[in-house]
Amino acid sequence: MTLNRRDALRLMGSSAALTLPTIGHAAPANARFLHGVASGDPAADGAVLWTRATPAAGSTGDIPLDWHVAASSAGTAIATGRTTARAARDFTAKVEPTGLTPGTEYWFWFTTADGTASPRGRFRTLPRGSVADVALAVVSCQLYPGGYWHAYTAIAAEPRLDAVLHLGDYIYEYGAEGYGAEIGRKLNRLPEPAHEIVTLADYRMRHAQTKRDPAMQAAHARAAFICVWDDHESANDSWVGGAENHDPATEGDWGARKAAAMQAYFEWMPIRDPVPGQPWEAINRSFDFGDLATLVMVETRLLARAQQAAPKGAGIEPEDYATMMAIRARPDRELLGPKQQAWVEAELARSVAAKRPWQLLGNQVVMARVPGPDLATEMGAERYAAMLNGLPAAYAPRIAAAQRSYRAGLPMNFDSWDGYPAARERLYAAFRRAGSRPIVLSGDSHAGWANDLHDDAGRLVANEFGATAISSPSYGSLLPGLGKVIEKGAPEVRYCDQDRKGYLLLTLTREQAEAQFRTVSSVTTPEFTTATTARWRVAAGKPGPLVQG
Repeated sequence: MTLNRRDALRLMGSSAALTLPTIGHAAPANARFLHGVASGDPAADGAVLWTRATPAAGSTGDIPLDWHVAASSAGTAIATGRTTARAARDFTAKVEPTGLTPGTEYWFWFTTADGTASPRGRFRTLPRGSVADVALAVVSCQLYPGGYWHAYTAIAAEPRLDAVLHLGDYIYEYGAEGYGAEIGRKLNRLPEPAHEIVTLADYRMRHAQTKRDPAMQAAHARAAFICVWDDHESANDSWVGGAENHDPATEGDWGARKAAAMQAYFEWMPIRDPVPGQPWEAINRSFDFGDLATLVMVETRLLARAQQAAPKGAGIEPEDYATMMAIRARPDRELLGPKQQAWVEAELARSVAAKRPWQLLGNQVVMARVPGPDLATEMGAERYAAMLNGLPAAYAPRIAAAQRSYRAGLPMNFDSWDGYPAARERLYAAFRRAGSRPIVLSGDSHAGWANDLHDDAGRLVANEFGATAISSPSYGSLLPGLGKVIEKGAPEVRYCDQDRKGYLLLTLTREQAEAQFRTVSSVTTPEFTTATTARWRVAAGKPGPLVQG
């Protein structure tokens, strides 16, 4: 398939000529829908519908809106209602129509009182009863300066899609001189605001920039999103008490920054608002796709995660290795926390009891054991030295330091589940007690993965598919072919692509689960093509390793 950025505009539709009668009430004139529409958290009888009404210059009041749901792209509304884009919520609005038919595709839009209409979007309600198949796109990591979001244009063109699973890093907190800035300057894709985001106004502006992207709007208009945040929605390598990229001395209280980040997220994302009486961080929830599958979405960042035992990539000195590994091995360190893990076990057991063949775990970070690749051994001393000398000056020392730590036995990534082995074993025990061997879906790493997961006793407990980034740079940008080296040194890793960008298309049937790694030819040119670069599958009802092809 060959597509370009113009296709994104076509796929998301246009509201320029769409004027519909509305329920009469006064509204500020000239409010516009500059950020498209989105749907999320589908249910059997509805979904969360979202938009933002940008007020006219000088207007500060709330903006009344009507919402509409139709059974076809050009059809008249079969359900309507009123809502308000409130100034206190940055003029965003969310509604949740109910009473719709399960397993059915619907179209929706919003209008102002003066007849201005948003683009139309569509969503599919969750099915009930017998289901033949389910198709899910899995995405993560969309750095705005990192390149064009062509994967979203491709997702918008998918002929069959039940939902899009977004596993985090919907926005990044860095400023215009931060991560990915070199690419961003070349493409004129620098972040707004130009400084690192800290305040509520900052986070809102960054979300607004994301929603203005035409490919992003096209994907949101194509299908409902089921989202969780990862770290960059707040700050890099966040945990329950802080983040690697948060300095209280210059950026203030972590709790205030985290609250601002979460408020902007709930305002700007098509996700249900926090449940009264529950912490805002508790966005774990589940979705049943008829009698075929249960999707369990977990939160691994802000609710219970212990601080990382070591930073990623830099700052690891040989004299610190023993201390870091001792911290890593502590049995009390958490990612999910006891309450969330008990809920995960109960949801898996409920799905197994209902005889659904598939349980999916939507999870932010890679779960497999991934030893750090030994490049010097793989490449030979001379080629390794030449490779280091050829790297940009900022990266060569970091790669060399990481290689020293890998040879000493440290894992590749302390921020992934590899940094929390005791918590991982507790989760694997929960899988066994629930009678489930789930498919784990992971983001964060900017790489594609197909992994077989084993507990400490060597038992196969789950399979894992990791989605590569939409645009965020990966180690493969510096070290092409790195994924093959990782595969050789990691018994659980069957497939690793550190080089390409794109998304994962997961199709479930009663017979098998198939993951297609859908990649784009470039994220730095307006024109691009898409291709399926790998396929991996596993049979239903027959626990076993992944099979390629």
